[in-house]
Amino acid sequence: MSSPPPDAGAVAAVTVRPWPLFIDTAALSLPISVSDATYRINKNLRYFSGNYLLIILSILLISLIIRPISLVLFLIIFSGWIYLYFSRNEPLELFGFDIDDKLVLGFLTLVTLVALLVAKIWMNIVVSIGFGIVILCVHGALRAPEDQEDSPYGSLLSESPRGNYSIV
Repeated sequence: MSSPPPDAGAVAAVTVRPWPLFIDTAALSLPISVSDATYRINKNLRYFSGNYLLIILSILLISLIIRPISLVLFLIIFSGWIYLYFSRNEPLELFGFDIDDKLVLGFLTLVTLVALLVAKIWMNIVVSIGFGIVILCVHGALRAPEDQEDSPYGSLLSESPRGNYSIV
């Protein structure tokens, strides 16, 4: 938390990959082991991070549609996070005084938590984000990355469920 906020270029570096590539059913297959599933999730999380972020935010916003005032409130808070924390390159200045990034982060966190408690939708948000993470993990585990042969597990991943014992 003590590091300065990233510059606007770093925030924009999260790339949304083409949706046909994301939904490509030809790339789906069952992982052969738990280690293969975690490797796939890590690889796909890095590659499709923008897509996953949009999916989780969409689920969150859809869950807030039933409470339009809360939706508007959190869109305002979200834009505050973007403007005050993520998109600044220079220190925040208020009435001629420079405001520390830690203070801005603490203030935005406090405002977000108070809004969650006052609006009484914290459980709705937790469930929505949890549902989005489940979708992320299922997609990440089922989608085989293009560079499967570069797996750090190498020859340990075999097609046989009992393994290849002839090497031993």
